[in-house]
Amino acid sequence: MIGFLKKDNVKDFRKYRWFYTSKGNLVVGGKSDEQNELVIKYFLKSNYWVVHTSSPGSPFMIIQNDNPSKDEIEESAIYCTCFSKQWKILKNNNEKISIDVFRGNQIYKTKFMKKGTFGVKGKIETIKVKPELILIIQMGKLRSIPRIKNEDKNFEILAEIKPGNMDKIKTADKIYKKIKDKYNYPVSKEEIMQVIPSDKMGVK
Repeated sequence: MIGFLKKDNVKDFRKYRWFYTSKGNLVVGGKSDEQNELVIKYFLKSNYWVVHTSSPGSPFMIIQNDNPSKDEIEESAIYCTCFSKQWKILKNNNEKISIDVFRGNQIYKTKFMKKGTFGVKGKIETIKVKPELILIIQMGKLRSIPRIKNEDKNFEILAEIKPGNMDKIKTADKIYKKIKDKYNYPVSKEEIMQVIPSDKMGVK
């Protein structure tokens, strides 16, 4: 939990939700209300792009670049949906989730707002994306990321995650067995639990 981190560690992106886009840009978001506050404080610049579900209940995912490509915005949006409340209430695998896209300088906070919540002013673009993740090794770590469109990327997909009916523990068990049997990659169930959504999953 972020509350147990030393103050000099709060700027370490690996403590949060993160992945690298198809263009190699870091995207960082919070795992909790407290972390949402911290990522806005430490990782947001006024010209950076941010994505958040149109409905309440998702991380603020910050793209660490002032000119991300359309694919990078879509990748960040997909990632955001997979760790949102909307993921848990999807009716089928083909349903899409609405995501708001805006600049860092549009975010504001008042003293009346709850921890982890922010307002957005000005023009907001809304896109719809289908939530799904792949498990790969990125920066030497097991990561769940959106499917990267750049086919030149040299990585192996260890598992695919989509909305489904399995809880987190059963999902982690299935992924662990799949990785161990097929790829013999040294990964623990705890590592898997840290990078997958909280519930309602299917694995391929």
